[in-house]
Amino acid sequence: SIILRIMSYLRILELPRLLKSKSHFLFGPRGSGKTTLIRETLPSDRFPVINLLDNETRLRLVQNPSDLKRIVADQSRSVEAVVIDEVQKIPELLDEVHDLIESKGMKFLLTGSSARKLKRTGANLLGGRARMARMFPLVSAEMPEPNWAKLFQFGGLPGVVTSTEPWLDLRAYVDTYLNEEIQQEAQVRNLTHFSRFLKGAALQSSELLNYA
Repeated sequence: SIILRIMSYLRILELPRLLKSKSHFLFGPRGSGKTTLIRETLPSDRFPVINLLDNETRLRLVQNPSDLKRIVADQSRSVEAVVIDEVQKIPELLDEVHDLIESKGMKFLLTGSSARKLKRTGANLLGGRARMARMFPLVSAEMPEPNWAKLFQFGGLPGVVTSTEPWLDLRAYVDTYLNEEIQQEAQVRNLTHFSRFLKGAALQSSELLNYA
């Protein structure tokens, strides 16, 4: 398969090939490189991006999700698929996406950090009209010369792998994860206990399992 070079490392996931056949959800943790991969491998004239991190765009679509059809209609006929970045911010858009797939035969790439938020809100997951793809942190096959010591110690998040101060960046990432992904979603009752568990899990990472 074609291996795509992004910045100083490689990514194996081939978005253009995936979108030739069908719409896709693309899920992956924050910082795994979804936006970079889209920007570097999907030409904007054929794969326009609707970025829900943009306040103006998000406010417009929150107020009226059906405006998605007007935005899509303004695109040229050469469009192969429409990208909606951070789709979990407006789950109601998935009903409009469903209709556009059925009525217009359009294809979409729908990105997000997790399917959990969509499932919890009872969002329309398109009932088989879109396949699932996963974006993971870097693995050794995607790195020309893996620094194994650094990879085992800090993990494979691209921003951490390429950082000159990986400890600081990894700590900032964990703080954001605990705040936004755990506390705000109320996935755990006691954040202090979970934080201790996370530290223990990190210390055991890459160690031999003790079945006793």
